[in-house]
Amino acid sequence: MDAILPWLTTALAVVILATIATTVLGAARVPGPWSIVTAIARAVVQLGLLSLVLAGIIQDPLWVAVGLTVMLVAAIWTAARRSRTGIRGIGPLTASMTLGLLAVMAVVFATGAVDFSPRYALAIGGIIIGNTMTVAVVTERLYRQSVYDHWDEVEGWLAVGASPWESTRELARRSIRVALLPSIDQTRTTGIVVLPGAFVGAIFAGASPFEAGRFQLVVLAGILAAGSLTAVTLLRLTGGIALKPVDPAQS
Repeated sequence: MDAILPWLTTALAVVILATIATTVLGAARVPGPWSIVTAIARAVVQLGLLSLVLAGIIQDPLWVAVGLTVMLVAAIWTAARRSRTGIRGIGPLTASMTLGLLAVMAVVFATGAVDFSPRYALAIGGIIIGNTMTVAVVTERLYRQSVYDHWDEVEGWLAVGASPWESTRELARRSIRVALLPSIDQTRTTGIVVLPGAFVGAIFAGASPFEAGRFQLVVLAGILAAGSLTAVTLLRLTGGIALKPVDPAQS
């Protein structure tokens, strides 16, 4: 019974929290309130499977590499679907998200800031992949919405001979800035407003507060570097728009 009790209390807390979120969204008539429930249900299944898998691969470099590859592929597919770019967007998303991930991993481990071990590679790689996915989706959607909303301005630049990229470059810069704001604000307020997950996880794993803080600092810097590389590369690859896009809100 003692072994089952934590799972029962966890299930109760998750159900109550999901009910609160769904009820609030439904009462406010926000579209898709049940997406909260489906997201949590998927998280339950995926985290359960992940726990089983990690128990067997976390010390094996080859399997950690396979795991990170699977995570990256899933993130790219999700980003393509969420950003509404479809199959044609997979190439640029793959290039930009992979660049962000590899650059951070290379710097973190080459400098010796974090020990090069399977468990650290999996931890940092997973965090970076998740954040680059979010940045890629937000950047792409903001950019296309901005181009749609400012099409008269873009069309004016095209009419005087500017290239598609020159006509939308300022809109791309603004979209990248807005997409990175959550990561920038999280970094600026860490330790004051935000108690980040990597720090808490390291503490729970037995690290000293100073070691946990050092690890979290590396993670935060990595998130910003990977997000910047991903967003800029993505729009450099896809940003030249010569025809008015379909309203992203309706696509």
